[in-house]
Amino acid sequence: MEICPKCGLPKPACVCEQIVKSSQKIQISTDKKTYGKIVTVVSGLDDETEAKKTAKALKNELACGGTYKNGIIELQGNHSKRIKSLLIKLGFDSDSISE
Repeated sequence: MEICPKCGLPKPACVCEQIVKSSQKIQISTDKKTYGKIVTVVSGLDDETEAKKTAKALKNELACGGTYKNGIIELQGNHSKRIKSLLIKLGFDSDSISE
């Protein structure tokens, strides 16, 4: 059985991912781009690989385009009403998400 190098627990019982998700301060906002297009901005994600997975999951769930760059996820369109519930569903702590 494999042991996690960070927490020392067996891989199936590893809690590193949940600890990282609950310790982040995520900020949700909207921004207006050129030609009046609105994008939803999710910032405050620390781990780059986790942020890329989160961006992909959000884009699939919301059926929209988007990108991840410089620690910020940008999703095309105004998704501010649905994004918090989706982040909670992905395992992020609801107290650490601010709109």
